[in-house]
Amino acid sequence: MSDHLIQTKYKLFFMVLPFMIFVFVFAYLPLWGWLYAFVDYRPGMSIFRMDFVGLKWFRMLVYSEQQVYEIIRVLKNTLGMSFLNLFFSFLPMAFAILLYEIRSNRMRRVVQTLTTIPHFISWVLVFSVVFSLLSVDSGVVNGLLVNLGVIEKPINFLASSEHIWIKMTMLDIWKGLGWGAILYLAAINGISQDLYEAARIDGAGRFRCIWHITVPGLLPTYFVLLLLAVANMINTGMDQYFVFSNAMNKSSIEVLDLYTYNIGLLKGNFSLATVISILKSFVSLTLLFSVNRLSKTLRGESIF
Repeated sequence: MSDHLIQTKYKLFFMVLPFMIFVFVFAYLPLWGWLYAFVDYRPGMSIFRMDFVGLKWFRMLVYSEQQVYEIIRVLKNTLGMSFLNLFFSFLPMAFAILLYEIRSNRMRRVVQTLTTIPHFISWVLVFSVVFSLLSVDSGVVNGLLVNLGVIEKPINFLASSEHIWIKMTMLDIWKGLGWGAILYLAAINGISQDLYEAARIDGAGRFRCIWHITVPGLLPTYFVLLLLAVANMINTGMDQYFVFSNAMNKSSIEVLDLYTYNIGLLKGNFSLATVISILKSFVSLTLLFSVNRLSKTLRGESIF
């Protein structure tokens, strides 16, 4: 093997080494905490001095009808909102196509910037904005509806569990629409311009070019992202649901990640929270390998 080839391999290795260390520290090292699922956790005590209880906390998940009901409830909320997000997963692709069709480069950059910024805004700030708009006392929306005579008295939108899944899905779409379109814009730029020129010579208009060239060119990217979203559908995160949660809508908005947080940090049962996290990880892995096999069967290509 030549010295040049060896040097190239070492350079590539050292380029990827920081990312390997990052993944090890933040993805694999925390797995040490899974040991808490097999002991009676005591704050401030070394894990080696805690009482080993085996599968006690795993059995606690199905110990009583109330506990089973709680697990089913949070799973229903998690999967329900995840399926809604999957249903609207085509919107970033559609938005990217519309954005690409804007002829003015300046206008395109302005729209893309304005729609991407919400992705970098924390959910705490998003809640502040939504609260100022929908508040019962001083909300702009309630004031406008009352003045127009649409409603007789203000509605407490945030304290209602009605249509809460749709509300959360719409907020999630608003926050991630511009960011999700970036990947599709890159895929559109990768489509050969010769195809568009040939289509225009044959008399195709903008709509036919979109339907017969752009959309087919984006479908492979869309299906890969869709399959990854299916594999990750149980990991909804907790930030959004934590800030919008209250006593009136908690039963309908509490997802699995938020339930784990409430069990561990609010109720102090770290062992049971760890068990729920372990099971969630195994379900996610099962979904990932399942959709990878499905992709290989249907598309002839695996995701990884």
